[in-house]
Amino acid sequence: MAKVIPITEQFQHFVSELKESFWGDLQGQVQQSMRRLFELLSERQRDLYMVSPRHSRQKPRKDYRNGYYLRDFVTRFGTLRLRIARTRKRGFLPEVLQKFQRRAEEVSLLIREAFLRGISTRQVGRLVTILTGEPVSPQTVSRLTRELDEAVRAFHQAPLADEWAYLFLDGVSLRMRQPAGRQRVHMLVAYGVRQDGTRRLLAFLRSSGESQPAWEGLLQDLYRRGLQGENLLLIVTDGCPGLAAAIETVYPRVLHQRCWVHKMRNILDKVRRRDHDAVKADAQAIYRADSRRQAAAAFRAFRRRWQSDYGSMVRQLERDLPQLLSFFSFPRQLWRKLRTTNIIERCFVEVRRRTRPMVCFVNVQSVDRIIYSIFHRFNLEWKNRTLKVFTQAA
Repeated sequence: MAKVIPITEQFQHFVSELKESFWGDLQGQVQQSMRRLFELLSERQRDLYMVSPRHSRQKPRKDYRNGYYLRDFVTRFGTLRLRIARTRKRGFLPEVLQKFQRRAEEVSLLIREAFLRGISTRQVGRLVTILTGEPVSPQTVSRLTRELDEAVRAFHQAPLADEWAYLFLDGVSLRMRQPAGRQRVHMLVAYGVRQDGTRRLLAFLRSSGESQPAWEGLLQDLYRRGLQGENLLLIVTDGCPGLAAAIETVYPRVLHQRCWVHKMRNILDKVRRRDHDAVKADAQAIYRADSRRQAAAAFRAFRRRWQSDYGSMVRQLERDLPQLLSFFSFPRQLWRKLRTTNIIERCFVEVRRRTRPMVCFVNVQSVDRIIYSIFHRFNLEWKNRTLKVFTQAA
């Protein structure tokens, strides 16, 4: 057995100093090279502008060299203080640096990305200060994130091809700071799946609740952008009555599937604790049946057993049963995916995880920015990844 050599404190200190010396020297060399490159580019631009050589008395002269001025630029390698060449009439920023842009685009992207991942504006400023040496205020972080507003508008206006076969609709509730105090804002979301298994978060709409007019607004927006429902086979939703009414208005010919997860939750909320397990097993037998006929038989058995104890709950289940069994009209391998809204609920888990550190949103624009950024990331990840079960069914 090999002998283990203990690592002494002196050795650890030596390794630490070696790393610091190596990376410190490397960063210093990179900064020096970049600084020299930018300064030479600035001087070359001035020389090309002047045409006449330095100290020449050639006339007429259109301008005179006038030394340099100092300007700081924040880059991924830290803050560079550059000597920018100038004449009496103008300065010569290097062409690779945008005029008046003192912060490299990579640093701006870092600030926005850190904020959108749930890090507070104050913590984002500290992070950038550590990496670049430039103090960044919370106000600067907020200003940079406001640049996302144009991307949000483009997302809401993007046309949709009428090729989506399955539409999942649900809402998520977030907290927002208002003058009257903290209030809840609802985000209504549409998630589409094509028959080949490709998927996309299609739209979201901020609203004060999940009323029929609110959901009609989202569905009419989908229709206006091109999703007219010619190829739409099924719409899957929770048990929201306003949403069900909105579907009848905008997509009346499309089959509607109610989510069994939400339905089971409603059923179990109305039964006594001692009956919880038995009612759950009998209700699960309905949607786990091998066919619509067997599911109907399972419901009749459920009704016979529980009608006397929970009549109201059984009658409500009977009224909802046609929409709860719509998934039986599709290939068997899709049943598990189509009988719940779990596919969109997984996206909401990420929304809650990202927004939890923010405590609450300051205004409605900040809500749209963070939701857009999360959905955009999902859509990019899904671009080349299909849901295999839908691909196989196709």
